[in-house]
Amino acid sequence: MANAPMIESTRERAAANKQPAQHRRLRPCRWPELALIGCGVAVLAWAFILCTTLPATATAVHWSAAWAGLDAMEALGLIATGVLAARGDLRRALPAAATSMLLLVDAWFDQMTAGPGSDFAVALAMACFAELPLAVVCALVAWRALRAPPPPPV
Repeated sequence: MANAPMIESTRERAAANKQPAQHRRLRPCRWPELALIGCGVAVLAWAFILCTTLPATATAVHWSAAWAGLDAMEALGLIATGVLAARGDLRRALPAAATSMLLLVDAWFDQMTAGPGSDFAVALAMACFAELPLAVVCALVAWRALRAPPPPPV
């Protein structure tokens, strides 16, 4: 061991200790997996029906509550991700991934519901300079947490 090269980083130590890749065995789908696949197909069919039958405009009674609720969920997700990341907690991947998706949904609906002119320009600016960059940061935080080596046993 005296002649072994010194391994500096945690990532290099984890890579040096990894066993050869093992192939996962294919197993038959269980009912939850089949149910999720079936629900996904059903939602795609429902989305097609909505695209072809919904009116071009609609009035929402709780419009402000819907947007405020979405923004509140994004804020809580960003705070939870930041707190868990500051603690070095790998569970940060969960709120980071969820918050990334919420930010993408926010950007999408901002674009789809904005009126022409300055409303659309503001929605586009918010998407380009706030929502989409934050979504990418959250996705990277989640990805890095999932790829991090597990903490040493206590």
